[in-house]
Amino acid sequence: MVKISNLTKIYREGDEEVKALDSINLSIQKGEFTAIVGPSGSGKTTLLNLIGGLDRPTSGTIVVDDIEVTKLSANDLINFRRDNVGFVFQAYNLIPVLTAKENVTFIMDLQGVPAAQSSARAIELLKNVGLGERVNTRPNKLSGGQQQRVAVARALASKPKFILADEPTANLDGKSAETLLDIMEKLNREENVTFIFSTHDPRVMQKARRVITLEDGKIVGE
Repeated sequence: MVKISNLTKIYREGDEEVKALDSINLSIQKGEFTAIVGPSGSGKTTLLNLIGGLDRPTSGTIVVDDIEVTKLSANDLINFRRDNVGFVFQAYNLIPVLTAKENVTFIMDLQGVPAAQSSARAIELLKNVGLGERVNTRPNKLSGGQQQRVAVARALASKPKFILADEPTANLDGKSAETLLDIMEKLNREENVTFIFSTHDPRVMQKARRVITLEDGKIVGE
């Protein structure tokens, strides 16, 4: 589903060049539950951002199904992200003035899904992540673990090809992290949702069925 070829990303810091990714080659199939691991600065988040179309590589290609992401225009990248990728961030990134349900329906509103249909899907997704009783609650009234579960429901709302989860357990206590991982593993197992994580968390690595190790922008183990 995702084919990455000779992917390189170089950042400039003053007069210096920092090679965040160095000629990465990687394929990820539908239904995978994959963790990308490595020390800080190894390129994990950069790789996820490039797969999700949030950044552009210096060189190399990313193909998702038949879409060559690295050749898309800025406007086409926006549409690609909206229709193909679900994001779960370390910092939740919920819209504070919206309820849990409204946060989940937001992406479907952008897709033009009818209001009744998007509302019903949002409620179903929130039930699936254990928040059926909190659909009308705003983020500031939810715990960190609950907010991250709303973020998972939001990521699923657009029926994406895959979910990119960047350190999703980093701000959670142990119990909340375990609950979140159990939910994502169930979605993967029962609904074949593809998850690609970047993580330092050994609990994520333990759940993952594939672990890819980065160091200094290179794949050094799998």
